[in-house]
Amino acid sequence: MSRRAVLWIAFVLVHLVVAVLGFTEPNTPRGDVPLVYEPWARAAVEGTAIMGVTQSWIYPQLALVPMVLAFVLKGLIGFEFAWVALVTVANALAFALLVGRGRSRGRTLAAAFWLAFLLLLGPVGMYRLDGVTVSLGIAGCLWLVGRPLLASMLLAAGTWVKVWPAALLAAALIAVRRRPAVIGGALVVTALIAVAVVVAGGGAHLLGFVSGQTGRGLQLEAPVTAWFLWQAAAGVDGAFVYYDTEILTFQVTGADVDVVIAAMTPVLAVAVLAIAALGAVKAWRGAGFAALFPSLGLALVLAFIVFNKVGSPQFLTWIISPLVMGLVLDRRRWKVPAVAALAAALLTHLVYPLLYAQLILADVFAVGVLTARNVVMVALLVWAIACVARVPSRVRPPASLSTTP
Repeated sequence: MSRRAVLWIAFVLVHLVVAVLGFTEPNTPRGDVPLVYEPWARAAVEGTAIMGVTQSWIYPQLALVPMVLAFVLKGLIGFEFAWVALVTVANALAFALLVGRGRSRGRTLAAAFWLAFLLLLGPVGMYRLDGVTVSLGIAGCLWLVGRPLLASMLLAAGTWVKVWPAALLAAALIAVRRRPAVIGGALVVTALIAVAVVVAGGGAHLLGFVSGQTGRGLQLEAPVTAWFLWQAAAGVDGAFVYYDTEILTFQVTGADVDVVIAAMTPVLAVAVLAIAALGAVKAWRGAGFAALFPSLGLALVLAFIVFNKVGSPQFLTWIISPLVMGLVLDRRRWKVPAVAALAAALLTHLVYPLLYAQLILADVFAVGVLTARNVVMVALLVWAIACVARVPSRVRPPASLSTTP
Protein backbone atom coordinates (compact mmCIF):
# COMPACT_ATOMS: atom_id res chain seq x y z
CA MET A 1 0.00 0.00 0.00
CA SER A 2 1.35 3.43 -0.91
CA ARG A 3 2.24 6.09 1.63
CA ARG A 4 -0.45 8.32 0.16
CA ALA A 5 -3.15 5.67 0.60
CA VAL A 6 -2.13 5.10 4.23
CA LEU A 7 -2.42 8.80 4.95
CA TRP A 8 -5.89 9.03 3.45
CA ILE A 9 -7.11 5.99 5.37
CA ALA A 10 -5.73 7.60 8.54
CA PHE A 11 -7.49 10.84 7.60
CA VAL A 12 -10.87 9.12 7.42
CA LEU A 13 -10.34 7.16 10.65
CA VAL A 14 -9.14 10.18 12.64
CA HIS A 15 -12.07 12.36 11.59
CA LEU A 16 -14.50 9.54 12.31
CA VAL A 17 -13.07 8.91 15.78
CA VAL A 18 -12.97 12.60 16.70
CA ALA A 19 -16.53 13.09 15.45
CA VAL A 20 -17.75 10.19 17.61
CA LEU A 21 -15.86 11.50 20.66
CA GLY A 22 -17.94 14.65 20.41
CA PHE A 23 -20.97 12.52 21.34
CA THR A 24 -19.38 10.17 23.86
CA GLU A 25 -17.06 12.30 25.99
CA PRO A 26 -18.29 14.16 29.09
CA ASN A 27 -19.26 17.84 29.30
CA THR A 28 -20.82 17.81 25.81
CA PRO A 29 -17.79 18.97 23.78
CA ARG A 30 -19.95 19.33 20.65
CA GLY A 31 -22.33 21.62 22.52
CA ASP A 32 -21.46 24.90 20.78
CA VAL A 33 -22.66 23.52 17.45
CA PRO A 34 -26.32 22.80 18.30
CA LEU A 35 -26.67 25.23 21.21
CA VAL A 36 -24.91 28.31 19.83
CA TYR A 37 -24.15 28.02 16.11
CA GLU A 38 -27.50 26.57 15.06
CA PRO A 39 -29.61 29.31 16.70
CA TRP A 40 -27.41 31.98 15.11
CA ALA A 41 -27.77 30.31 11.72
CA ARG A 42 -31.54 29.90 12.10
CA ALA A 43 -31.93 33.56 13.03
CA ALA A 44 -29.96 34.60 9.95
CA VAL A 45 -31.88 32.33 7.57
CA GLU A 46 -35.24 33.40 8.99
CA GLY A 47 -34.22 37.05 8.98
CA THR A 48 -34.90 37.68 12.66
CA ALA A 49 -31.28 38.62 13.41
CA ILE A 50 -28.09 38.56 11.39
CA MET A 51 -25.12 38.48 13.73
CA GLY A 52 -22.51 41.07 12.85
CA VAL A 53 -25.01 42.97 10.70
CA THR A 54 -28.11 43.75 12.73
CA GLN A 55 -26.15 43.59 15.99
CA SER A 56 -22.56 43.41 17.16
CA TRP A 57 -20.98 39.99 17.46
CA ILE A 58 -17.91 38.47 19.10
CA TYR A 59 -16.93 36.96 15.72
CA PRO A 60 -16.16 38.59 12.36
CA GLN A 61 -19.03 38.52 9.87
CA LEU A 62 -17.73 35.69 7.67
CA ALA A 63 -18.06 33.32 10.63
CA LEU A 64 -21.75 33.12 9.86
CA VAL A 65 -21.13 31.48 6.46
CA PRO A 66 -20.23 27.94 7.65
CA MET A 67 -23.05 28.08 10.19
CA VAL A 68 -25.59 28.95 7.51
CA LEU A 69 -24.20 26.29 5.16
CA ALA A 70 -24.61 23.67 7.89
CA PHE A 71 -28.16 24.92 8.50
CA VAL A 72 -28.97 24.56 4.80
CA LEU A 73 -27.82 20.93 4.98
CA LYS A 74 -29.66 20.33 8.23
CA GLY A 75 -32.69 18.81 6.50
CA LEU A 76 -30.53 16.07 4.98
CA ILE A 77 -28.33 14.93 7.85
CA GLY A 78 -29.00 17.20 10.83
CA PHE A 79 -27.09 20.31 11.86
CA GLU A 80 -24.36 18.61 13.90
CA PHE A 81 -23.53 16.07 11.20
CA ALA A 82 -23.66 18.80 8.57
CA TRP A 83 -21.12 20.78 10.60
CA VAL A 84 -18.82 17.77 10.87
CA ALA A 85 -19.17 17.15 7.14
CA LEU A 86 -18.24 20.75 6.31
CA VAL A 87 -15.14 20.67 8.53
CA THR A 88 -14.13 17.28 7.12
CA VAL A 89 -14.50 18.39 3.50
CA ALA A 90 -12.53 21.58 4.15
CA ASN A 91 -9.80 19.56 5.86
CA ALA A 92 -9.78 17.05 3.00
CA LEU A 93 -9.15 19.77 0.43
CA ALA A 94 -6.23 21.19 2.44
CA PHE A 95 -4.97 17.67 3.18
CA ALA A 96 -4.93 16.84 -0.54
CA LEU A 97 -2.93 19.99 -1.21
CA LEU A 98 -0.50 19.12 1.57
CA VAL A 99 0.03 15.45 0.71
CA GLY A 100 0.16 15.89 -3.05
CA ARG A 101 1.46 12.72 -4.64
CA GLY A 102 2.82 11.46 -1.34
CA ARG A 103 6.47 11.55 -2.42
CA SER A 104 7.77 14.28 -0.11
CA ARG A 105 8.91 13.08 3.31
CA GLY A 106 8.43 16.53 4.78
CA ARG A 107 4.84 16.76 3.55
CA THR A 108 4.12 13.21 4.68
CA LEU A 109 5.42 13.96 8.16
CA ALA A 110 3.46 17.22 8.26
CA ALA A 111 0.27 15.41 7.24
CA ALA A 112 0.81 12.73 9.88
CA PHE A 113 1.45 15.43 12.48
CA TRP A 114 -1.82 17.18 11.58
CA LEU A 115 -3.80 13.97 11.99
CA ALA A 116 -2.08 13.07 15.26
CA PHE A 117 -2.73 16.57 16.57
CA LEU A 118 -6.45 16.38 15.73
CA LEU A 119 -6.75 12.99 17.39
CA LEU A 120 -4.95 14.09 20.56
CA LEU A 121 -6.81 17.39 20.79
CA GLY A 122 -10.19 15.72 20.50
CA PRO A 123 -13.63 17.09 19.65
CA VAL A 124 -12.89 20.82 19.98
CA GLY A 125 -10.75 20.47 16.87
CA MET A 126 -13.90 19.80 14.86
CA TYR A 127 -16.86 21.09 16.83
CA ARG A 128 -15.71 24.70 17.00
CA LEU A 129 -15.53 27.53 14.50
CA ASP A 130 -11.73 27.43 14.69
CA GLY A 131 -11.79 24.04 12.95
CA VAL A 132 -13.04 25.73 9.78
CA THR A 133 -10.07 28.09 9.71
CA VAL A 134 -7.34 25.46 10.04
CA SER A 135 -7.72 24.30 6.45
CA LEU A 136 -7.70 27.90 5.21
CA GLY A 137 -4.53 28.53 7.20
CA ILE A 138 -2.71 25.48 5.86
CA ALA A 139 -3.70 26.07 2.24
CA GLY A 140 -2.81 29.74 2.51
CA CYS A 141 0.63 28.99 3.94
CA LEU A 142 1.39 26.37 1.29
CA TRP A 143 0.53 28.77 -1.54
CA LEU A 144 2.33 31.85 -0.21
CA VAL A 145 5.36 31.52 -2.47
CA GLY A 146 3.80 30.20 -5.67
CA ARG A 147 0.40 31.93 -5.48
CA PRO A 148 0.71 34.77 -2.95
CA LEU A 149 -2.43 36.59 -4.11
CA LEU A 150 -4.65 33.53 -3.65
CA ALA A 151 -2.86 32.61 -0.43
CA SER A 152 -3.45 36.07 0.97
CA MET A 153 -7.12 35.91 0.06
CA LEU A 154 -7.50 32.58 1.88
CA LEU A 155 -5.76 33.90 4.98
CA ALA A 156 -7.84 37.08 4.86
CA ALA A 157 -11.02 35.01 4.57
CA GLY A 158 -9.87 33.00 7.58
CA THR A 159 -9.28 36.24 9.48
CA TRP A 160 -12.87 37.29 8.81
CA VAL A 161 -14.04 33.95 10.23
CA LYS A 162 -11.79 33.95 13.32
CA VAL A 163 -9.21 36.68 13.83
CA TRP A 164 -6.13 34.51 14.46
CA PRO A 165 -5.07 34.01 10.76
CA ALA A 166 -4.17 37.72 10.84
CA ALA A 167 -0.97 36.54 12.56
CA LEU A 168 -0.11 34.43 9.51
CA LEU A 169 -0.96 37.34 7.22
CA ALA A 170 1.41 39.57 9.18
CA ALA A 171 4.16 36.96 8.96
CA ALA A 172 3.53 36.63 5.22
CA LEU A 173 3.69 40.38 4.71
CA ILE A 174 7.11 40.36 6.38
CA ALA A 175 8.61 37.18 4.91
CA VAL A 176 7.17 36.99 1.37
CA ARG A 177 9.04 38.92 -1.32
CA ARG A 178 5.93 39.57 -3.42
CA ARG A 179 4.38 41.86 -0.80
CA PRO A 180 2.07 43.76 -3.17
CA ALA A 181 0.27 40.49 -3.94
CA VAL A 182 -0.10 39.71 -0.22
CA ILE A 183 -1.45 43.19 0.49
CA GLY A 184 -3.70 43.15 -2.55
CA GLY A 185 -5.32 39.82 -1.75
CA ALA A 186 -6.09 40.83 1.83
CA LEU A 187 -7.47 44.20 0.75
CA VAL A 188 -9.74 42.67 -1.90
CA VAL A 189 -11.33 40.22 0.55
CA THR A 190 -11.65 42.83 3.28
CA ALA A 191 -13.18 45.38 0.90
CA LEU A 192 -15.73 42.88 -0.42
CA ILE A 193 -16.82 41.90 3.08
CA ALA A 194 -16.94 45.51 4.29
CA VAL A 195 -19.04 46.61 1.32
CA ALA A 196 -21.43 43.68 1.75
CA VAL A 197 -21.91 44.43 5.46
CA VAL A 198 -22.41 48.15 4.87
CA VAL A 199 -24.89 47.56 2.03
CA ALA A 200 -26.79 45.19 4.31
CA GLY A 201 -27.06 47.98 6.85
CA GLY A 202 -24.49 46.68 9.32
CA GLY A 203 -21.82 49.35 8.98
CA ALA A 204 -22.09 50.26 12.66
CA HIS A 205 -21.29 46.66 13.61
CA LEU A 206 -18.51 45.99 11.08
CA LEU A 207 -15.78 45.91 13.73
CA GLY A 208 -17.98 44.90 16.64
CA PHE A 209 -15.93 41.77 17.20
CA VAL A 210 -12.95 43.94 18.22
CA SER A 211 -14.73 45.70 21.08
CA GLY A 212 -16.43 42.44 21.96
CA GLN A 213 -13.08 40.84 22.74
CA THR A 214 -11.42 43.79 24.50
CA GLY A 215 -14.26 44.02 27.01
CA ARG A 216 -13.97 40.41 28.18
CA GLY A 217 -12.65 39.19 31.52
CA LEU A 218 -10.03 36.52 32.24
CA GLN A 219 -11.17 33.23 30.73
CA LEU A 220 -10.55 30.11 32.74
CA GLU A 221 -7.97 28.49 30.43
CA ALA A 222 -5.90 31.57 29.52
CA PRO A 223 -2.25 31.42 30.67
CA VAL A 224 -2.52 34.77 32.47
CA THR A 225 -5.36 33.38 34.56
CA ALA A 226 -3.05 30.91 36.35
CA TRP A 227 -2.27 33.29 39.23
CA PHE A 228 -5.94 33.73 40.11
CA LEU A 229 -6.85 30.12 39.37
CA TRP A 230 -4.23 28.79 41.77
CA GLN A 231 -5.51 31.22 44.39
CA ALA A 232 -8.99 29.81 43.85
CA ALA A 233 -7.60 26.29 44.20
CA ALA A 234 -5.92 27.31 47.47
CA GLY A 235 -9.16 28.82 48.81
CA VAL A 236 -7.98 32.43 48.88
CA ASP A 237 -10.84 34.80 49.66
CA GLY A 238 -12.19 36.63 46.62
CA ALA A 239 -10.64 34.27 44.06
CA PHE A 240 -13.11 31.97 42.32
CA VAL A 241 -14.39 30.67 39.00
CA TYR A 242 -17.72 31.99 37.69
CA TYR A 243 -19.87 31.65 34.56
CA ASP A 244 -20.40 34.71 32.38
CA THR A 245 -23.91 34.40 30.99
CA GLU A 246 -23.37 37.08 28.32
CA ILE A 247 -20.44 35.46 26.50
CA LEU A 248 -21.23 31.91 27.68
CA THR A 249 -17.87 31.02 29.19
CA PHE A 250 -16.19 30.42 32.53
CA GLN A 251 -13.95 33.17 33.87
CA VAL A 252 -11.81 33.73 36.95
CA THR A 253 -11.70 36.65 39.32
CA GLY A 254 -9.62 37.73 42.30
CA ALA A 255 -7.88 40.65 43.92
CA ASP A 256 -6.80 43.34 41.41
CA VAL A 257 -8.19 41.31 38.51
CA ASP A 258 -9.43 44.47 36.77
CA VAL A 259 -5.86 45.75 36.54
CA VAL A 260 -4.78 42.57 34.77
CA ILE A 261 -7.81 42.65 32.48
CA ALA A 262 -7.02 46.22 31.45
CA ALA A 263 -3.33 45.45 30.92
CA MET A 264 -3.64 42.35 28.76
CA THR A 265 -4.77 43.95 25.50
CA PRO A 266 -1.85 46.45 25.47
CA VAL A 267 0.56 43.67 26.50
CA LEU A 268 -0.70 41.50 23.65
CA ALA A 269 -0.29 44.35 21.18
CA VAL A 270 3.26 45.12 22.37
CA ALA A 271 4.26 41.45 22.19
CA VAL A 272 2.91 41.05 18.65
CA LEU A 273 4.54 44.27 17.47
CA ALA A 274 7.89 43.33 19.03
CA ILE A 275 7.90 39.90 17.36
CA ALA A 276 6.83 41.41 14.04
CA ALA A 277 9.59 44.03 14.32
CA LEU A 278 12.18 41.32 14.94
CA GLY A 279 10.94 39.45 11.88
CA ALA A 280 10.98 42.64 9.81
CA VAL A 281 14.60 43.29 10.73
CA LYS A 282 15.50 39.77 9.66
CA ALA A 283 13.63 40.17 6.37
CA TRP A 284 15.28 43.55 5.73
CA ARG A 285 18.65 41.90 6.25
CA GLY A 286 17.89 39.29 3.61
CA ALA A 287 16.41 36.33 5.49
CA GLY A 288 14.75 33.82 3.17
CA PHE A 289 11.10 32.79 3.32
CA ALA A 290 11.78 29.16 4.24
CA ALA A 291 13.97 30.12 7.18
CA LEU A 292 11.84 33.01 8.45
CA PHE A 293 8.14 32.42 7.80
CA PRO A 294 7.39 29.24 9.81
CA SER A 295 9.08 30.40 13.01
CA LEU A 296 7.75 33.95 12.67
CA GLY A 297 4.24 32.67 11.98
CA LEU A 298 4.39 30.33 14.97
CA ALA A 299 5.73 33.08 17.24
CA LEU A 300 2.97 35.51 16.25
CA VAL A 301 0.23 32.89 16.60
CA LEU A 302 1.55 31.82 20.00
CA ALA A 303 1.69 35.46 21.09
CA PHE A 304 -2.03 35.62 20.28
CA ILE A 305 -2.52 32.68 22.66
CA VAL A 306 -0.02 33.23 25.48
CA PHE A 307 -0.77 36.95 26.00
CA ASN A 308 -4.51 36.64 25.45
CA LYS A 309 -6.97 37.00 28.31
CA VAL A 310 -9.25 34.64 26.38
CA GLY A 311 -8.03 31.05 26.27
CA SER A 312 -10.54 28.60 24.84
CA PRO A 313 -9.21 25.05 24.27
CA GLN A 314 -9.85 25.26 20.52
CA PHE A 315 -7.27 28.04 20.27
CA LEU A 316 -4.65 25.30 20.14
CA THR A 317 -5.69 24.53 16.56
CA TRP A 318 -4.10 27.85 15.58
CA ILE A 319 -0.58 26.45 15.86
CA ILE A 320 -1.20 23.66 13.34
CA SER A 321 -0.58 25.77 10.21
CA PRO A 322 2.88 27.18 11.07
CA LEU A 323 4.01 23.82 12.46
CA VAL A 324 2.89 22.08 9.27
CA MET A 325 4.88 24.61 7.25
CA GLY A 326 7.91 24.09 9.47
CA LEU A 327 7.79 20.32 8.94
CA VAL A 328 7.31 20.72 5.19
CA LEU A 329 10.32 23.00 4.86
CA ASP A 330 12.70 21.60 7.49
CA ARG A 331 11.39 18.47 9.14
CA ARG A 332 14.53 17.72 11.15
CA ARG A 333 14.57 21.08 12.87
CA TRP A 334 10.85 21.09 13.54
CA LYS A 335 10.41 17.58 14.94
CA VAL A 336 10.98 18.60 18.57
CA PRO A 337 8.49 21.52 18.61
CA ALA A 338 6.01 19.29 16.78
CA VAL A 339 6.27 16.69 19.55
CA ALA A 340 5.86 19.44 22.16
CA ALA A 341 2.75 20.63 20.32
CA LEU A 342 1.32 17.10 20.36
CA ALA A 343 1.88 17.00 24.12
CA ALA A 344 0.07 20.32 24.44
CA ALA A 345 -2.82 18.92 22.37
CA LEU A 346 -3.12 15.90 24.67
CA LEU A 347 -3.01 18.06 27.80
CA THR A 348 -5.67 20.32 26.31
CA HIS A 349 -7.88 17.30 25.64
CA LEU A 350 -7.48 16.28 29.27
CA VAL A 351 -8.42 19.77 30.41
CA TYR A 352 -11.43 19.92 28.10
CA PRO A 353 -13.63 18.02 28.07
CA LEU A 354 -12.29 15.26 30.33
CA LEU A 355 -11.35 17.26 33.46
CA TYR A 356 -13.45 20.35 32.86
CA ALA A 357 -15.99 19.60 35.58
CA GLN A 358 -13.13 19.51 38.09
CA LEU A 359 -11.41 22.55 36.60
CA ILE A 360 -14.39 24.85 37.08
CA LEU A 361 -14.31 23.81 40.74
CA ALA A 362 -10.60 24.77 40.86
CA ASP A 363 -9.53 21.19 41.59
CA VAL A 364 -5.77 21.10 42.19
CA PHE A 365 -5.06 18.22 39.79
CA ALA A 366 -7.08 19.76 36.96
CA VAL A 367 -5.45 23.16 37.53
CA GLY A 368 -2.05 21.43 37.46
CA VAL A 369 -2.79 19.81 34.09
CA LEU A 370 -3.91 23.15 32.66
CA THR A 371 -0.80 24.85 34.02
CA ALA A 372 1.41 22.19 32.45
CA ARG A 373 -0.29 22.80 29.10
CA ASN A 374 0.29 26.53 29.38
CA VAL A 375 3.94 26.02 30.31
CA VAL A 376 4.39 24.02 27.10
CA MET A 377 2.80 26.87 25.13
CA VAL A 378 5.12 29.43 26.71
CA ALA A 379 8.12 27.18 25.99
CA LEU A 380 7.06 26.89 22.34
CA LEU A 381 6.75 30.67 22.13
CA VAL A 382 10.26 31.13 23.53
CA TRP A 383 11.58 28.55 21.05
CA ALA A 384 9.86 30.24 18.12
CA ILE A 385 11.16 33.70 19.06
CA ALA A 386 14.67 32.27 19.46
CA CYS A 387 14.38 30.70 16.00
CA VAL A 388 13.41 34.05 14.50
CA ALA A 389 16.35 35.70 16.25
CA ARG A 390 18.74 33.05 14.89
CA VAL A 391 17.52 33.21 11.28
CA PRO A 392 20.64 33.84 9.17
CA SER A 393 20.83 37.09 7.25
CA ARG A 394 22.16 37.62 3.76
CA VAL A 395 23.21 41.25 3.78
CA ARG A 396 25.10 42.37 0.70
CA PRO A 397 27.76 45.04 1.20
CA PRO A 398 27.07 48.46 -0.33
CA ALA A 399 28.46 48.95 -3.83
CA SER A 400 31.06 51.39 -2.54
CA LEU A 401 32.49 48.68 -0.27
CA SER A 402 32.44 45.90 -2.81
CA THR A 403 35.79 44.47 -3.85
CA THR A 404 34.47 43.61 -7.30
CA PRO A 405 35.96 45.93 -9.93
